[in-house]
Order: sequence, then C-alpha cells, then structure tokens
Amino acid sequence: MLSLLGHTDTKAMLKNQNTNLVACPSEARGWTQILARYRTPSSTRSIIELVITAGPLVLLWFLMWATLDLGYWVCLLLAVPAAGFLVRLFMIQHDCGHGAFFHHRLTNDWVGRVIGILTLTPYDFWRHTHAIHHSTSGNLDRRGIGDVDTLTVHEYLALSRWRRLGYRVYRHPIIMFGLGPAYLFIVQHRLPVGLMRAGWKPWLSAMATNVAIATLVITMIWLIGVVPFVLVHLPIVLLAASVGVWLFYVQHQFEDTAWDRDDVWSLHEAALHGSSYYDLPSVICWFTANIGVHHIHHLCSRIPYYRLPVVLRDYPELSVIGRLTLIQSFRCVRLVLWDEGQQRLVSFHELRQGHALLARKILRARPVKAGRDAIA
Repeated sequence: MLSLLGHTDTKAMLKNQNTNLVACPSEARGWTQILARYRTPSSTRSIIELVITAGPLVLLWFLMWATLDLGYWVCLLLAVPAAGFLVRLFMIQHDCGHGAFFHHRLTNDWVGRVIGILTLTPYDFWRHTHAIHHSTSGNLDRRGIGDVDTLTVHEYLALSRWRRLGYRVYRHPIIMFGLGPAYLFIVQHRLPVGLMRAGWKPWLSAMATNVAIATLVITMIWLIGVVPFVLVHLPIVLLAASVGVWLFYVQHQFEDTAWDRDDVWSLHEAALHGSSYYDLPSVICWFTANIGVHHIHHLCSRIPYYRLPVVLRDYPELSVIGRLTLIQSFRCVRLVLWDEGQQRLVSFHELRQGHALLARKILRARPVKAGRDAIA
C-alpha cells in the first residue's frame, strides 16, 4: 500500500551504501566458507565462560536473599547484574543448542538441559524451534515458529477491526517487552507450544524441564521460604526475560531487514541482511555474549560467541552491514508491519500517513475525471 506513493527502495539503497560487499545471494553464501574456520570451540575457554557466568549468578542470588532485611531496594539493585548473568547463561544455552560451545554434541546437550532449568527453557524443544527460526528467518511464506509475529501491510489491512486491534495490542511495547516475556518464559514454555503434534520428544523436553524446575523451586522454598524466594527470584527472571526478548526483537525487527517470498528467498541473503549487527557498549556485549553480532551468527551459527568479535576484527567490512547502535535500536519499537513494495518495516503512523496521502491524491483526481466524463 505505501509503495503506491512512490517511495524509493530503501533496502536496496542500504545494501549499496558504505560497502560494496555482499550484494547477491551467491556472495553471501561465500561468507559461510570464510567463517567456517572460526567454528572450533575451545573446551578450556568454554568451561571458564560457564564458571564465570554461573558462579556470580549463584553468589548474587544468595546476596540478594541476605540483604532482604536491609531494604528491598538493595535487593532490587542487585537483581540488575543478576539478570545480566542469567541472560548470559541463556546465551551459553543458545550456543549449546547450535553445537557451538563444546566439541561433542552430548556435552552441549546436557549442559544446555541443565541451564534450561535455570532459564525456564526446555532445551530440546527450544533447540528445535530455534533451528526452524534459523532455517526460515526472513521467509514471508514460512513465518510462525521461533520468531516475532509480523504481518505485511496488505495482511494487516485485510484483517477485521478486532483482529487489527489484537495485533496492535500484541505489538505494543508494554506487551512485547513487559507482559509478553513473562508469559513466554513462565507460562508458555511449560508446554511445547508450536510443536504440540510433533511427537513425544517436545513433550518429554518440556515435562522433564518442568519437573526439574519444580524440584528446584520446592527445595529453595523449603530452605528460605515462599516470600523470600519470590522476592529474590521473580525480579531476576522478569528482567532477564524482557532483556532477552528485546535482544531477539532488534536482531530482526529493524527498518531495513530482509524479508522475501519463498520463490526468491535466500537463506544466506536473509542471514546477512535480515539480521542486525547490534553494536553495543563493551560491558553490555559481555553480558549478552556478543549476541548482537547476529548477522555473522546467522551466517555461521556454529561459531562460539567468544569468537564473534574476532570475526569482526579480521573482517571489519562486516561491521557496516545492518549496524544498529543502542540509541538507534529504540526507534525499532515503532516498526510493526512489513511493506513488500518498499522492502522495509514501517510503523502504524507511516501507514496512516500513506492512506491519507493516497486519499488526497484520489480526491484531487476526481474533478478532472468528472470533467472529462461531462465533455464526453
């Protein structure tokens, strides 16, 4: 709809701006061969990363519990770094799911399953849905699993008034980054939503994780009580969940991301141009395990997160593709619909502006048409 107003193809402009690199799918595919040499994990480094993430998380958790009598504000302040370590632990689980953190798949899987108890994420179920996300990211005809629900302009306009309202509510920041993440990790992950009919494995993953979580929660409540446990653990989980969803959101929901129909969609093109390079401050990069280097991760998901900065160092030309700063990323919240004509994400405001401009053009054209008809 908005493309009818004569806007330029901003996605094409972005690809040609500041870099002559990777303008076609064959060249994007070539990067996977270049990046393959970074895939080998270091067992020693991975163990150290695991220890320096899980250890401080446990220490901060008990420190929060110990400071409850000093004032709850102290506990809440400590919840911020604790949530950071929980996010980092999830990123280790994420690398395990890609087989990138250790050499052997069995080691990756069992470390991932144990971490999943702390992150409230059934590992095997999540690994399966996340693999679908990687294999379909940016494909307009294969949306629905492992991604943020995104409608095209035409799909949105074809909805009834109530369904449009439902989509607006879903995409509202309070829901998307507040209530939504809490629901996802605390409620939705308790069942294999999306794979309910996919056999017993997703159910086993979800139910086994639920049993392990229940055992851990009951044990902690028995040790310190219900109220202290909730006061300590709930803010960590809620904050970490919101940060996690935010990171996933901006990695694909930026203005000049790449979406195409199945007949022209390319896995490697979508990986390179449909995933952002979220250029964050170094401290945040550490807590988020370099997940912001997402375009490289999608090109070669077997690269351990601690090797991603090395890729950018060796190939600085990759740092100009899909780059988003922290300030720029806040503008992504308003982008809610994919315009297939412009090949970019647009906001509800742009949609309204487009309709108003189109209506004015039609009204201006009507008298001319009427005059010609009268002459005829």
